[in-house]
Amino acid sequence: MIPSTSEQPEVNSNPASRPYAWRSDLLAGITVFLIALPLCLGIAQASGVAPFAGILAGVIGGLVVALLSGSRLSVSGPAAGLVVIVVDALATLGSFAAFLSALVIAGALQIMLGFLRAGRLASYVPVPVINGMLASIGILLIANQLPLAAGISGDGISVVMPLLAIASIAILVAWNTPTLQRWRLVRAAPAPLVVVLIGIAVAGFADSLAPGNAIASVQRVAMPALGSWGAFRDALTFPGFAHWLDPAVWRVAVVIAIVASLETLLSLEALEQIDPAHHRAPPDRELKAQGVGNLLAGLIGALPLTAVVVRSAANVHAGARSRVSCMTHGLVLLIATLTLTGVINMIPLASLAAILIQTGYKLAKPQLFVAMGRAGRSQFVPFIGTIAGVLLTDLLSGIAIGFALSMVLVVERNLHRAMSFTRDGDHYVLTLRKNASFFCTPQLKRYLGQIPPGATLILDATQADYIDYDVRRVIDSFMADARTGSVRIEYRHWPAA
Repeated sequence: MIPSTSEQPEVNSNPASRPYAWRSDLLAGITVFLIALPLCLGIAQASGVAPFAGILAGVIGGLVVALLSGSRLSVSGPAAGLVVIVVDALATLGSFAAFLSALVIAGALQIMLGFLRAGRLASYVPVPVINGMLASIGILLIANQLPLAAGISGDGISVVMPLLAIASIAILVAWNTPTLQRWRLVRAAPAPLVVVLIGIAVAGFADSLAPGNAIASVQRVAMPALGSWGAFRDALTFPGFAHWLDPAVWRVAVVIAIVASLETLLSLEALEQIDPAHHRAPPDRELKAQGVGNLLAGLIGALPLTAVVVRSAANVHAGARSRVSCMTHGLVLLIATLTLTGVINMIPLASLAAILIQTGYKLAKPQLFVAMGRAGRSQFVPFIGTIAGVLLTDLLSGIAIGFALSMVLVVERNLHRAMSFTRDGDHYVLTLRKNASFFCTPQLKRYLGQIPPGATLILDATQADYIDYDVRRVIDSFMADARTGSVRIEYRHWPAA
């Protein structure tokens, strides 16, 4: 039996006060760090920016957003879903400084959305549009990483890179299978970390066998040493304020604000289901926290960030009890960046590409397409429309196309339900239901045109809540013609104009 709220032990309302909670949070924070480090580096590499920009986004998510957020267990950082936006924005705006200006504006827009209590608006976005957006991001993520995984770069072709990528993907897929999960060591070690460690070993072995051989070479992370304050300061990048009046910058800012907010709110909903306490975080407060994080990220040269489901779920499963775990992950990420640059720079890019390809596959699983197809035309058409729109245009246009298709199908469905037309001999019954709007007039004219002279028409408005003026005008016009065409009309609960 589940006790009522008044009967709940006091420690449930403050999980951090439990015995050993601090130790659980510290261990959970280290676990999340081991997952976040390769993802931060991989997302930066996929976005075409310096590795430090990805690390910095993770640090801001851990040390700033976690402190401001109303969620105890949510982990924020650079997200794979924003890679496509960053790549397109850099190509459009021409420089990272201009992109950072857009990110500052996006953060301010998110803060504004939080104060306007816009957190609830995410629930109005149709599910097929959200699924289509995520699936299209997954497809683009895979497409962008395949050349790197195949060993194709500006320096030539490497044989080791594709072999390492294939092996890494195989490990990522097999790691979560029931066969391997029976082993305690496998359950304790995050798959991305294992892939990175194996990649470092393979790269070192390849270099020892064929030093300087371009075919056997392995591209690696290239991050400058950050052992001093001066080096750390030089690694920061600042926005170009001269770009703030550029309409293209504002367009990118709007896209970042919308997509980052959607991903964050969806992550919060998913986390609520995973959280054993089912704690619900205030969405508007979360938008403000994310806005502050993105504004700061834009000011010092980090990637955009959102609440991330994978890291948040890992935080919960690692036994986290409070936001201390997320802050621990951010602090350890910062310390590792400052002290372990040499180790980080040994990580092969092929390993990171494999991690991102698997992430893209999770976003665009074939099972998702099958499920949306089985859900019916009203779900599948906006889903496919969103994907096609994103792939052929851009993310914001694709979302708009999917939303428009959803609205069209809703209107179409309501039109079919707004009226019915039946025949029994020379008697015809026209039934109006719910709201008979002006959208119904073409269908109404088609029905009325089927009534021959000498027939009887029964107009039934028993179930109608509202009849639009245009609908009344069509019916009045038919009634005037019916008097001369010998059509007899009967009324059932027909409201006065």
